[in-house]
Amino acid sequence: MLLEAAGDRKAVPAALATSRLFVLVARLHADTPGFVPPLSAQADPAEPGRMCVTVLTSGMLPPWHPDWVFEAIGVDELVRRWPVKVRWLRVNPGTPYAVTLEAGAGRRRAWLKAHARAGGPPGGLLVTHGAGPLHGPVAHGLALGAHLAVHNGLVWNDLGAAYEGYTTDRARLRRPWGVLNRAAYRETLEALLATRLVGRTYESVLRIRRALAGRLGRTPTVAEWSAAVTAEMTRRQSTAAETAEAHEALRLAVTYEDRFRADGALGPGERVDTLAAFDYGRAVNVVRLALGARLCDPYEAEQAVLRIGALAKQAYGSWARFSLGYSLTRVMHFDEDDASGVKYEESLAQHRILTQDPDSPYRNLAW
Repeated sequence: MLLEAAGDRKAVPAALATSRLFVLVARLHADTPGFVPPLSAQADPAEPGRMCVTVLTSGMLPPWHPDWVFEAIGVDELVRRWPVKVRWLRVNPGTPYAVTLEAGAGRRRAWLKAHARAGGPPGGLLVTHGAGPLHGPVAHGLALGAHLAVHNGLVWNDLGAAYEGYTTDRARLRRPWGVLNRAAYRETLEALLATRLVGRTYESVLRIRRALAGRLGRTPTVAEWSAAVTAEMTRRQSTAAETAEAHEALRLAVTYEDRFRADGALGPGERVDTLAAFDYGRAVNVVRLALGARLCDPYEAEQAVLRIGALAKQAYGSWARFSLGYSLTRVMHFDEDDASGVKYEESLAQHRILTQDPDSPYRNLAW
């Protein structure tokens, strides 16, 4: 986008404001509390007397290195930290997408205005890295995390030097996952692989329906399902609160499956039998964050993605079923906070993008 805009002075600010930009930082500096290294300027090899600040865009980062990391930098921060007397910006030097842009004070003011209008890179987009895995088991595993990638407008098929940026990757592991070190990362990953975080009650209630459907040879009615849930809670000697929680899970599942049917995402005779997709999708995200945060290396990350892919294939029979499992879990989890229906609409939009876009891995990768 920046390369295309380079010849149009008016298009450059908007292209910069909506691009994900990264700067190289020594990990030692990035790990020093309160220290923000200044933006460095280097001589332009094409014109040695011309000093430039260098940034890279998504997909153009060099290979992962344990001691060198990449920090995301918005256009507003880029302008705020701009070195005095430097008048040029180099983007992706040494790549086929290299471009050098004028960056005088007037140009930088235009960048800020564009940033204020755009608010940063957009979400809700399917972004594919042309040089990333597009076929095979690794691509399949990475595609399981595509819902979150689409939600955030991030590349779905990359195991590289950064996910969202070193500091952001570490922060997202810290909250909500509570991951601060390699041991905690591995513990969280194993919990996700075992689908222990998806919601025991939610999954149990769907399992009751699945078992009942096996006995009946058809999908049970809501009344039959509800009676089976009550019987199971009685058998387990569950408390009144636990029984109420189970029936609330049933209500949410029925409510949102009906909404998905009404919107054409779920067929008339179809149902969601397991919510494991939510933990598998989040597991891919955690692996990519851990790689960006330097809590694992590329080989470990790839092996983890392969494990996730193998488990998902055991639980689901198609991309569509996986996507519905992920989407249903998300809306059930966020039901109390979604009075406006925004999260439901987001989930439906992500499902449609991934199952209908011709460029989606769900359309181009065999399950």
